[in-house]
Amino acid sequence: MGNELRIGWSEVDITPENCVVELSGQYYQRVSEGIHSRIKAVALALSSGDTQYVSVCIDVVSIPEAVLNQVRQVVCSRCAELRPGCITMNAIHTHNAPYLTPGGLFRDWTPISEGVLKPEDYIEFLVEKLSEVILAAWSKRAAGGIRRAFGEARIGHCRRAVYWDRTAEMYGDTTRDDFSGMESGEDSGVEMLFTYDKSGVPTGMVVNVACPSQVMESTYVISSDYMGATRERLKARFGDGFTTLCQISAAGCQSPRDLTRAYKTEPDFWHADGVEELSKRLDEAIGKAHDAIVDSPIDYAPVMKHFSKRVYLPLRRASYLDYLEAKKNLVELEAKLPVKEAFLDFCRETKENEKISGRPGPYDSKLHHFVLIKNNEAVVKRYEIQDETPNYDFEMQVLRLGDIAIVTNPFELFLDFGQMIKARAASTQTFVVQLAAGSGAGYLPTKRAERLGGYGGLIINGKVGSDGGMKLVDEAVSAIDSLFS
Repeated sequence: MGNELRIGWSEVDITPENCVVELSGQYYQRVSEGIHSRIKAVALALSSGDTQYVSVCIDVVSIPEAVLNQVRQVVCSRCAELRPGCITMNAIHTHNAPYLTPGGLFRDWTPISEGVLKPEDYIEFLVEKLSEVILAAWSKRAAGGIRRAFGEARIGHCRRAVYWDRTAEMYGDTTRDDFSGMESGEDSGVEMLFTYDKSGVPTGMVVNVACPSQVMESTYVISSDYMGATRERLKARFGDGFTTLCQISAAGCQSPRDLTRAYKTEPDFWHADGVEELSKRLDEAIGKAHDAIVDSPIDYAPVMKHFSKRVYLPLRRASYLDYLEAKKNLVELEAKLPVKEAFLDFCRETKENEKISGRPGPYDSKLHHFVLIKNNEAVVKRYEIQDETPNYDFEMQVLRLGDIAIVTNPFELFLDFGQMIKARAASTQTFVVQLAAGSGAGYLPTKRAERLGGYGGLIINGKVGSDGGMKLVDEAVSAIDSLFS
């Protein structure tokens, strides 16, 4: 049949063997001291007629578009049949994997120590592994079918506390007398797509959750976090051959921690016990959802349509008054403590906070003198380049498979925008995928977050602002709807 669905899965370990690495994701240097759980890349290859789609989930913090392009070049040099524009990648946003940018973090002040794997060497290793896993998934394609499912699991929560003075703070103290609530809601919904072979045996699934995989984010171990633990639980549930591709939905303002309960009723979700708890919740939700659809028909010939396009969003701009104020602030901040000395003090304070027994993270303060310097530097830089570079562009991938849609973006996209896309799109079920091949895009905050400020809502935190977020929503909805018209 011309529209017969062919499905291929593959999984590869991308943990650097016998190596100490810098862990990406924080403002300060963390050198790995061991392995909590191995990090992996999972590839799902789909084809129907002439339509191709290969999705790769990687246990890293984010994926530079340059890495995607390197992998595409290698893959297509080895398999002329596979079109490069059909390959997409997304990250689970663990803060416990190596850097994928050669420069690392504040390299002039934190050089790589002897014996630590250089980012460029890991990137070379990773490109080969990703190429291998894609080619393996493509070669394993066989006739198969799908069922979609939906469940609920208490995983993500808003991490931006709001106070009566109309300011917000990431991981702000919710026990303060002036705490007025969390900035946004949360989404406990879990989008699921199961795949099956011709005999009806489950072969894998796509799971989409609105919470980054970063319980372990302030630790010093390599970890695939709760998403990696969920993958292993699902192998135990469905069989060793069952493969799981993890996606993080719009969750730029979300984390695994329920701040309103102030760590009083459950694990603090900064340590390994939190990984086990969240993976258990997600595994149980998936098992329940699959049980609910087990008697429904498997679709072996779903409608499959795919395309990608460059989307151009307006750069978040700094006003002239913002620029003048930032320059003034920089003079005052540097006079009190120059940037390098401020950075060293920031690192010292962070290390001291880590030693406080029983204290949950984060251990670095986004209100530190050093961070304030960097925040103001970013405003000045943005003002100086915004006319020359007025837009930020990225590749949006859009897939229709039956009555579901998958749409990607490179941002840490605030929850509201994902909810808008899901509500407005013509698809019955919509998988919004953030952190898809575009490292450096940063956060994309709502208008409210921009007004309230705080980490995640500032110019330093992302290329695009709320106006661009609304355009992204329109672009995503229009792209999805075009596949259903």
